[in-house]
Amino acid sequence: MKITLLVVGKTTDPCVQRLVDEYASRLSHYIGFDIEVIPELRATKALTTEQQKAQEAALIRRQVQAADHVVLLDEHGKEYRSLEFASMLQKRMSSGIKRLLFIVGGPYGFDDSVRSLAKESISLSKMTFSHQLIRLLFVEQLYRAFTIINHEPYHHE
Repeated sequence: MKITLLVVGKTTDPCVQRLVDEYASRLSHYIGFDIEVIPELRATKALTTEQQKAQEAALIRRQVQAADHVVLLDEHGKEYRSLEFASMLQKRMSSGIKRLLFIVGGPYGFDDSVRSLAKESISLSKMTFSHQLIRLLFVEQLYRAFTIINHEPYHHE
């Protein structure tokens, strides 16, 4: 199985990007992992929220393959403790999924056409974080999950 994190817009903070890269590198010891970036829309002031979500959705849908197991990172999704997230990942790996695709949407969330592609959605917190920080939080949790799965001394309960 391969895991892909699909995000809208690149990270502009070099400190955050360095940390994302560090955890992505660590993940490569466990699983194929990559981050795909969809360019941010331009001239969004002329667009309504719904138009912006629809345009982002068109770009997102181009990246989704028919066999992907799509998981949205969404504030209304299911919350997991780290151990539960690791268990969920282990189940997905055992199920024969070829690519597990996690998607971070744009600033206004997901268009219904993207929601319809998703098998599930998860929330990293009830709090709101910037899209740049969500990448870091998610990649760290993904790394943490693999250390839990492999019984390595990173996570402490």
